[in-house]
Amino acid sequence: MSIELVIAAVSAVFFLGIVLTPLILRTGAPLLLLFLGLGMLLGQDGPGGYAFNDFELAYHLGSIALAVILFAGGLETELADVRKAWAPAFTMATVGVCLTTGILGVLVSLLFGLPIERALLLGAVVGSTDAAATFMLLQQRGIRLAGRIKQTILLESGLNDPFAIFLTLFLLSVVDASIDGIGWSSAIEFFLQIGLGLAFGVAGGRIVAHLVNTTPLLPGMFPVFVLSGGLMVFGVTAALGGSGFLAVYLCGVVVSARVTRTVERIISFHAAMAWIGQIGLFVMLGLLVNPSELPSVALPALAMAGLLIFVARPLATIVCLTPFRFPIRHQAFIGWVGLRGAVPIFLAILPVLSIGPVTVSFFNEVFIIVIASLVLQGWTIGPMARLLGVEVATPPAGNGPASRQ
Repeated sequence: MSIELVIAAVSAVFFLGIVLTPLILRTGAPLLLLFLGLGMLLGQDGPGGYAFNDFELAYHLGSIALAVILFAGGLETELADVRKAWAPAFTMATVGVCLTTGILGVLVSLLFGLPIERALLLGAVVGSTDAAATFMLLQQRGIRLAGRIKQTILLESGLNDPFAIFLTLFLLSVVDASIDGIGWSSAIEFFLQIGLGLAFGVAGGRIVAHLVNTTPLLPGMFPVFVLSGGLMVFGVTAALGGSGFLAVYLCGVVVSARVTRTVERIISFHAAMAWIGQIGLFVMLGLLVNPSELPSVALPALAMAGLLIFVARPLATIVCLTPFRFPIRHQAFIGWVGLRGAVPIFLAILPVLSIGPVTVSFFNEVFIIVIASLVLQGWTIGPMARLLGVEVATPPAGNGPASRQ
């Protein structure tokens, strides 16, 4: 196929997905399902017939897309939100992910007879929530949340991806090398990942923000300058053994708080880049899935999704948020809107690439769990918000807070 046809085909996928967006939004369906569906239609079991099974290439491309998405999420995270909800959000993003992993892993091991380390790996892969999917649906339905709920969900979703990624890598090493091969070196690696991610993210954000504020550039160059700086922080941190995903998210938060020039232009540009990353990532993940292989794992995967949605996530939320005096109905809503998105499907690639015993069926199980979460939780966010009474009245036009500049 010529390069011209490749360009046309890729552009057509993006164009078709965006054109179909209003129709999908009117149905109330989670928008990200559209792009997964497009990928599956283009794949070898669909009309497109394109056989794409290069998990290694998908992992590398997915890493770049995820870095761009997390960086944009950091840029859109306001420091005021961080100050209001950093403690419960950080607890949910760390302790909550560990609890979700542990509860789901133990239940799956007991009920399905899987080795505990493999069951825990499954829990870690599906342990993180998707900020884009959640807030897209909240905005789509015009839901305004009371109290600290919005800030907590937003920050948790941004912070828990890097932690879930590290936990997955750690448990994958357990599966591949057996628990006996894991010792103090793993604990050191954990603190190295988190420590370098924090240090490089904050320091890199300060440097990028300072250069943006002091370097004379044409206005159109600032967004690209900021993006290149964020990706540089991601790459350097990962190369030195830190969590590049944590670093790039924190870099975005710091840049957003400290930049004083062309802020609106920078944020708008990165919001568009995040959309490109999400569309490309979901279409690619859809291409990796062969629908003909899903029925063989559908029933156990749906049962695992039920354990995640109705048991593991709610219990983890109660344990994490009760000390912060969240009302029980607020805890219930935060537990319910823990939608799964691109990150779990992306992380499911890693075990397939590893030298261990995990096969492609693991990827298919995770895919079904994510679909179940998007469909069940995504379609019921509005009714659940009304049932639990966590909405606040929409203020009259002109009386709300000023838009961010």
